[in-house]
Amino acid sequence: MSTATTRGTGRYAETPVQKTALVFGIVFFIVGLGGFIPGLTSNIESLQFAGHESGAMLLGIFQVSILHNIVHLLYAIVGLLAARSFSGSRNYLIWGGAVYAVLWIYGLVVPHDHQANFVPLNTADNWLHFVLAVAMIALGVLLGRRVRDARTV
Repeated sequence: MSTATTRGTGRYAETPVQKTALVFGIVFFIVGLGGFIPGLTSNIESLQFAGHESGAMLLGIFQVSILHNIVHLLYAIVGLLAARSFSGSRNYLIWGGAVYAVLWIYGLVVPHDHQANFVPLNTADNWLHFVLAVAMIALGVLLGRRVRDARTV
């Protein structure tokens, strides 16, 4: 018996892993847009394209720049597109989470006021990236198991 879950085809956001990719895509879209909206982002007049000098703070907590917001919007687009397939969603969550893990490590190693901090990142960003890495990878692995794999466990 072959189903949409085991073949990787089917309707948009049909399986749990596809729905999860869709939710992450929507959240990244909201966050990416939010980084450009006064009120959601404080000190928006100091928003810069890139670099640690950007003083804009999403929700007053997370340091953002134009580049940072664009990256969130790109993550949103990929998540929304990935939700079309089982394997695309699984890969989006696992590899997207891996990128966030690298970004978390980068944020821990590079001082906040250093020129190499081009994204920019602050402590709140770093720990949010850690949570995103763990959540995305875990959900991609757990929800990304095929039906036949789940039966053998």
